[in-house]
Amino acid sequence: MRDGGRLAAAIEIIEETLARHRPVRLALKAWGDGARYAGAKDRAFVSGLVLDVLRRKRSLGWRMGDDSPRALALGALRFAWDWPVQRVADAAGDEPHGPGPLTAAERAVLEAPRDFDDAPAPVRGDYPDWLDAALARVFGDARGEEAAALAGRAPVDLRVNTLKTDATRAAKALAPFAPQAPGLAPNALRVAAPGAAERAGAVEAIPQFGKGWFEIQDLGSQVAALAAGDVKGQQVLDLCAGGGGKTLALAAEMANTGQIYAYDSDARRLTDTVRRGERAGIRNLQVRTPLAKAPLKDLEGRMDLVFIDAPCTGTGSWRRHPDTKWRLTPDALERRRKDQDSVLDDGATYTRPGGRIAYVTCSVLPDEDEDRVEAFLARNAAFARRPASHAPELAPFLTAAGDLRLTPRTSDTDGFYVAVLEKKR
Repeated sequence: MRDGGRLAAAIEIIEETLARHRPVRLALKAWGDGARYAGAKDRAFVSGLVLDVLRRKRSLGWRMGDDSPRALALGALRFAWDWPVQRVADAAGDEPHGPGPLTAAERAVLEAPRDFDDAPAPVRGDYPDWLDAALARVFGDARGEEAAALAGRAPVDLRVNTLKTDATRAAKALAPFAPQAPGLAPNALRVAAPGAAERAGAVEAIPQFGKGWFEIQDLGSQVAALAAGDVKGQQVLDLCAGGGGKTLALAAEMANTGQIYAYDSDARRLTDTVRRGERAGIRNLQVRTPLAKAPLKDLEGRMDLVFIDAPCTGTGSWRRHPDTKWRLTPDALERRRKDQDSVLDDGATYTRPGGRIAYVTCSVLPDEDEDRVEAFLARNAAFARRPASHAPELAPFLTAAGDLRLTPRTSDTDGFYVAVLEKKR
């Protein structure tokens, strides 16, 4: 495909995603299924352009003075991909597959875009207006910059599985991808984000991936699991295990001692946990299915750690799922708040005296983070807040209350929040 055809395809997918509120992965798949002629580079170009538009929809619309899918795609080529104006013009006017020649107004704004000096924070940070008050509570005047960092491209982070290998050997196996140690987590490796029109490297194709040497897991997620503290020999319940990423991280820290139980309210999500656990060499894992009668009854009051990776809006993962910020609604946030209160109360029933809850979200909204912890403590006098980490390298990311908050701008991770709550003896 030529640039004009790629640009036209991207505009069509942007329209489908924004106008019909369709998840972008489904819109991209539908286009790919119908575009058998498109090669791997074409698909990478189209996908990259669509995702960059969704990451920066408001700031691009501000610069262009127009938030139509065409204007956003043209603006992304010029301001996100740094294409010269003439190259953008050539792609748009490429006959017969381009979306049509630039108008005089489009060329003028591409050459002299609207200045950002008087742009409000939601425009600078590319987020909906209704989230401004919540983000201001957390980040104050820096909220535009914090949210703008959530509009960047994310690297590929990996967690080395110490049950199978070590970081040195894993780095050698991943040498074709030039991995680096990003810090904050001792067994993390990072592959840089791909270029704008490139696909991320397929690290899953490395033979050692199939042998369980490493898992794809954001650095922030790895740090969140480490914030649970020393878990060797302990009884651990991962109450919202999902696909098992943090379950596997906790199990590796346990070094096949103690017992870890994985549970999720959706039994389908646990299928991956079983498969990945076997590949990782975990021998102390029990998967509890919600299909069983009272699947966790025998664990009440027995757990040293209840790890709660709570259902949330996912605002901290906007770099990876940019379309979700435009589909998020106040009603959806309210539903998540209720889910979080419920799962925290459930977690309390399984925690032994002297045990602890690690409450984790991939959200940067106080409604899902501090507010939920404060509400829980108000309902549960038996629990007290404890520092989320004593590691010196994580001290800069602790809140005044001792909770952990990670963001792309501060820690170069996805957005995560961790609070540790200890049950009094």
